[in-house]
Amino acid sequence: MTVARDIDDLPKNAANYTALTPLWFVERAAQVHPSRKSIIHGSRHYTWRQTYHRCRRLASALSNRSIGLGSTVAVIAPNIPALYEAHFGIPMAGAVVNTVNTRLNASTVAFLLGHSSAAMVIVDQDFFSLAEEALKIWSEKTKSFKAPILIVIGDENCDPKTLQYALGKGAIEYEEFLQSGDPEYAWKPPEDEWQSIALGYTSGTTASPKGVVLHHRGAYLMSLSGALIWGMNEGAVYLWTLPMFHCNGWCYTWTLAALCGTNICLRQVTARAVYEAIAKYKVTHFSAAPVVLNTICNAPANEVILPLPHVVNVTTAGAAPPPSVLSSMSQRGFRVTHTYGLSETFGPSTVCAWKPEWESLPLKTQAQLHARQGVRYIGLEGLEVLNTKTLQPVPADGKTVGEIVMRGNVVMKGYLKNPKANEESFANGWFHTGDLAVKHSDGYIEIKDRSKDIIISGAENISSVEIENTLYSHPAILEASVVARPDEKWGESPCAFVTLKQGVDTSNEQLLIKDIIKFCRAKMPAYWVPKSVIFGPLPKTATGKIQKNLLRARTKEMGPVKISKL
Repeated sequence: MTVARDIDDLPKNAANYTALTPLWFVERAAQVHPSRKSIIHGSRHYTWRQTYHRCRRLASALSNRSIGLGSTVAVIAPNIPALYEAHFGIPMAGAVVNTVNTRLNASTVAFLLGHSSAAMVIVDQDFFSLAEEALKIWSEKTKSFKAPILIVIGDENCDPKTLQYALGKGAIEYEEFLQSGDPEYAWKPPEDEWQSIALGYTSGTTASPKGVVLHHRGAYLMSLSGALIWGMNEGAVYLWTLPMFHCNGWCYTWTLAALCGTNICLRQVTARAVYEAIAKYKVTHFSAAPVVLNTICNAPANEVILPLPHVVNVTTAGAAPPPSVLSSMSQRGFRVTHTYGLSETFGPSTVCAWKPEWESLPLKTQAQLHARQGVRYIGLEGLEVLNTKTLQPVPADGKTVGEIVMRGNVVMKGYLKNPKANEESFANGWFHTGDLAVKHSDGYIEIKDRSKDIIISGAENISSVEIENTLYSHPAILEASVVARPDEKWGESPCAFVTLKQGVDTSNEQLLIKDIIKFCRAKMPAYWVPKSVIFGPLPKTATGKIQKNLLRARTKEMGPVKISKL
């Protein structure tokens, strides 16, 4: 039998092959546009030459501390220059960057730091107390605890007392740490593009968050794929409304360097700040969850600047955007691109690609078509909706529900230290998203439900099981079940259905609700806390299983949680 072979036997060599990595983008930006603004954060402005030097200083300083290949560096910070620099400086040293969600509570952060064996924690001064408490919890749970090096980032926009407190606790100031590094440090790209570049944790939709490991190859491909899909041009001005800790800013951290663009940082996102940045900095692009778009659409007149001075391009993902929000954004002059993805796919990896023929359709129909999750990104090789039992593609009828699966170069390496989850997620040669969808006749997919009862609030995934576990520990609660309830501000928010124990005084239900919410606030992130608590018996099947489908139907009858007028 003849073995098929190529037309030649020419080998790879140093001249014609190098591992793909997005780290080269910042080196090129510094060479091509050394004086162009790279980052703007309030009164602090950096050029691409300065940013490249700062990233090399960071890599050098890490190397001086023996932090490199095999090490993880956690960064707990909002959208500030140091977090952007971490996406280059940390992997330039060979280490892995782990951007931590600043909205998590201390116990969850402690789990993340311990699970990833963080060698260093770089933390913004406003979140130092969170890091301090997390490290305390980690140390108490680990016999062989080795304290990571602690770096605190000072910010002139914050109370100086928090910085002084951190320094008093032995933390090293970030700028001082950078000064210990060499701005001409001769960093080396990875020898293997499969090497890990980033670690990010899922939102704890199982017993514990899972660590998603991403590789240099995927980061390179996704950062370019995202730009192509969105039609981003060289010199784009990008407003950081999207947290960089969300899937490394959907890889736009690296994209902006590739395009020699300008990063506009926002510590806190408000409608006023978005409109002001558009006018002041000539912002061309930003990304946001539908809840942020809703805030922009419903901002009071004194916070908006309309008409927009120019067209502003927006990508949205994280939850299915209501057609009304997409329509409202378009009417205000924003050009919205709807995408969908997961931490496991380097962020958005499908796009509802707009078709010219939709322009002649009624606005309502356009918005409905635009609200679908769409087709695969250029950098994703496989996207399908499979029957969960037969594992065969569902018919493109817009009705038959199946699971979204993906495969290709922008799928994660796997979950850190979790072989069972990897086996399940990669079964049958596909990455299984756990999201349920239909496929329409034009090949576009549309999510119809979320598996495992995930609640998506403001683009954050919330585990109903974990909230239920907390509720069950309340002394007055006998049974509890949590489902999503429509929410005018957040899209969805947790609604708790509760059966009380016998003997509990129910004469003042409002007082009981306040007590339960207070109890939850002390034990979980604020955005997990149920916004609705309903008392009564829980519907069950003959085998005793709580019928969440009936509870969801009740929340729809109740209507959405209203936006507070206070």
